[in-house]
Amino acid sequence: MRKVRMNVQGRVQGVGFRYMTKMVADELGIYGTVRNEDDGSVSIEALGDDEIMTKFIQKIKDSPSPAGRVTYVAIQDDPFIEEYTSFKVTN
Repeated sequence: MRKVRMNVQGRVQGVGFRYMTKMVADELGIYGTVRNEDDGSVSIEALGDDEIMTKFIQKIKDSPSPAGRVTYVAIQDDPFIEEYTSFKVTN
């Protein structure tokens, strides 16, 4: 099980990015949260199987929202992320 914290920058707010991220996570079986940040970025906490996490990260980099555009993704493995049982959109 891999636990990852991501900060996604680009055109990621106001374009349905969080809800499309949830759809991708639900489709792949990824658990966690996605939320907007005050600086215009989006933060994601995600946990899932290593191979599936690689697919999830690539889909985020490609922007799950057709109207979105990802310019940078900071990815950090974090074993202290809580054990989520679903994927939620917050704030």
